[in-house]
Amino acid sequence: MEEETKRAGRSRKKKEDEPFDLKKEIISWIQIIVAAVVIAFFLTTFIIANSRVPTGSMEPTIMSKSRVIGSRLAYLTDDPERGDVVIFHYPDDPSGKTYFVKRVIGLPGETVDIIDGKVYIDGSNTPLDEPYLAEPMEPEEPMHFEVPEGCYFMLGDNRNNSRDARYWKNTYVEKDKIIAKVLFCYFPNPHMIR
Repeated sequence: MEEETKRAGRSRKKKEDEPFDLKKEIISWIQIIVAAVVIAFFLTTFIIANSRVPTGSMEPTIMSKSRVIGSRLAYLTDDPERGDVVIFHYPDDPSGKTYFVKRVIGLPGETVDIIDGKVYIDGSNTPLDEPYLAEPMEPEEPMHFEVPEGCYFMLGDNRNNSRDARYWKNTYVEKDKIIAKVLFCYFPNPHMIR
């Protein structure tokens, strides 16, 4: 035991006696920074998606100017479900650089009717239960949508102030354009998304 203590003390003393080498220090910092950049790139490319919600179209679920994190892995083995909040490529932007955050309402092969401010799926007599809406949707002219296979119909939670699928030129979002399932909001008011 005493011998180990002496060896540890000599090892520390040897390190303390080594002169400061600026080149080694710089190389060490560069290695740490490069490793951090590679890890961050890997995470944001394959694991998580970070997005900003600039408007109030998803209020009260996600407030204006909030930042959200989504899982890119969520739909590798599963399909999006009705009610999921997702990050996706805006279908009316051919460059694919504009991301939107909306809620999945219509699934592939379904019909979606909006009548008197209520959403009906596949001709049901009962409107969709949407507890996440802050206020009733203002009635408009009835709308009918037929969701193609492999596509989804998206609406904002703040229906009276949302530029969503009801008004897009390309109404439906293809599954491969969905980037991630939103898990939580981290700024300015951290909370889980449901």
